[in-house]
Amino acid sequence: MGGGQNAPLAITRSALYSGTALMLHIGQLNHLKVLEVGAYAAILDGDQSGRLPLSLQQCPQGLAPDDDLEVFIYLDAEGDPIPTTLCPAAHLGQVAWLEVVEANDLGAFASWGLPKDLFIPFAEQQYSLRKGTHTLVRVYQDNQGRLAGSTRIDYWISDDSQGLNQGDKVSLIIGDKTELGFKAIINHACWGLLYGNELYRKIRKGLIIDGYIKQVREDGKVDLTLDQPGFSTDKIDIVSSAILASLKDNDGFIGLTDKSPPPEIYTAFRVSKKVFKQAIGALYKQRRITLESSGIRLISPSTNQE
Repeated sequence: MGGGQNAPLAITRSALYSGTALMLHIGQLNHLKVLEVGAYAAILDGDQSGRLPLSLQQCPQGLAPDDDLEVFIYLDAEGDPIPTTLCPAAHLGQVAWLEVVEANDLGAFASWGLPKDLFIPFAEQQYSLRKGTHTLVRVYQDNQGRLAGSTRIDYWISDDSQGLNQGDKVSLIIGDKTELGFKAIINHACWGLLYGNELYRKIRKGLIIDGYIKQVREDGKVDLTLDQPGFSTDKIDIVSSAILASLKDNDGFIGLTDKSPPPEIYTAFRVSKKVFKQAIGALYKQRRITLESSGIRLISPSTNQE
């Protein structure tokens, strides 16, 4: 079973490998000392876990004894720790959008960037998984300390908004679509909601995107937005300049108005409808443009001087 595409690593909460004085962090990054560099492998110091071999194909050039090497640690089928410099799609406690590469009598296996695919037991499947499909998977440790996956996301992710504040920039993983919009996992820790009538770009389940905390409601639930809250003069100036440049490139007219659909505005200027309206409002007050029913027209400098 092959691994999937590599993804950036990010440290999550600590999970310790019992029985080792070195306290290896299973499912996370570890900094281990290089003991030897041989013809085929480097030997890392796993302390009471022993000498941990790492293929030279995974080692950076110039690696030497006494160097400190950053590796991800997982357990093999026998429960022994395995170091790797490959980057899995998720660490322990994180959620990722993964492809199911096999489903059999034992459970399912998802590709997550390591040679050993991530096992998803039947008990941790929200619904029956099929080969070739994608699903949100949360990485956890089973009762033997091995890394496994769960699609029962609601079991692991809560509505606890503790530590979140209005205006905070957060990482989002898009979840299921609802009547109001899209659920999204905030920083791998809790749920929030993106309202459909405020979305200005297409999103889909599994998409990783930056967002902002719009508000934390009294019941603890979180409303999200893709726009940074608050008016930014610098942002409006940048968008205004882009609009003027587009007008000059199109003979002084573009077929967008404050009533244009948000996706059309996003395609043209990569901003939300709200920011676009603020920018054209500023340009209108400066008498740089006129607003027509079918679009925006540039006012020539000579017209402004009359």
